[in-house]
Amino acid sequence: MKAFLVLENGDVYEGESFGYETQSVGEIVFNTSMAGYQEILTDPSYANQIVTLTYPMIGNYGIHPENMESGKIQAAGMIVKEYVDRPSNFKAQKTLSQFLKDYKIPGIQGLDTRKLTRFIRTNGAPNGGIFVANEYSDSFLAQVKKFPGIADADLAKVVTTDKKYEFGSGVGKKYKLAVYDYGVKTNILRLLDAAGFAVSVYPAQTPASEIMKDGVDAFFLSNGPGDPAACTYAIDSTKAILENNYPLFGICLGHQIIGLTLGKKTEKMKFGHRGGNQPVKSLETGKVEITSQNHGFAVVAESSEKEPISFINLNDDTVEGILKSGYPLLSVQYHPESSPGPNDSRYLFQKFYDLVDSTKKK
Repeated sequence: MKAFLVLENGDVYEGESFGYETQSVGEIVFNTSMAGYQEILTDPSYANQIVTLTYPMIGNYGIHPENMESGKIQAAGMIVKEYVDRPSNFKAQKTLSQFLKDYKIPGIQGLDTRKLTRFIRTNGAPNGGIFVANEYSDSFLAQVKKFPGIADADLAKVVTTDKKYEFGSGVGKKYKLAVYDYGVKTNILRLLDAAGFAVSVYPAQTPASEIMKDGVDAFFLSNGPGDPAACTYAIDSTKAILENNYPLFGICLGHQIIGLTLGKKTEKMKFGHRGGNQPVKSLETGKVEITSQNHGFAVVAESSEKEPISFINLNDDTVEGILKSGYPLLSVQYHPESSPGPNDSRYLFQKFYDLVDSTKKK
């Protein structure tokens, strides 16, 4: 079956469908990871986005339940150069095509993904749509133009859990950690549990004062989709957490919310950082880590910055971590849990546990 990728400027790319035969609109982004398409598709941070994978051949190791980062596909669609329908991994339980069909998500192959990626890098991430049809229709572009975009969109409350739940075992754990689910990835929860926390996950809009009544020792703000400035309830909760001097760790959207709470600004990036090869430098140690990232907004560093920046991106000098003197705070823009990506930054989960431990001893 034919499929068409239509951009908001009227550009049309013709290819073949390899997913569910439907239509879907969203923001068109690209990810440079060489593997990890299942984790990418199921990452809630990709809500309302159609993902272009720059690696040319996708699907060759199939799908396995262990690689899910949430309970379903979160991305609005997938774009690849060449789809492989016969996976060669012994763990594979189904094909990528069947996976997309199971969740009614379209996929398009046979496009010049290098051309599309260069367009996004030059012009910014456009709105667009995948349309599975025998022939092109002008109605496709009309549907794309109706899409409101990601800016000003509060998507955290869309992807968050409906109710509180426990993750892992709390038996014998010294500290209770409250995780705000703005679109949390499963591997983040795994590593927080492995670091020694008794992990409780809360809906995004739960007031911090309500969570404090549960006797928690620390807070974690997760990754998630959308515009951080639209999450006013999250900013209010974070303010209460800081005022009460609870140890706090934020990743990605959580990092941006911490920045906004501290009086900084955020901005929508031209095309964002998405992939597993972003170099980040620690300004404390001078060490460079190769990191996994997925974000389209960033905290803005003012020229008169009084509070120190803890990490910077070596490709474009954007803020990758912030500090607040006098607060037990850890905040990073990138994804130390990887999945997919390198493991250079996984030490941060143990660092946060040590931070909580030292704070509680004081």
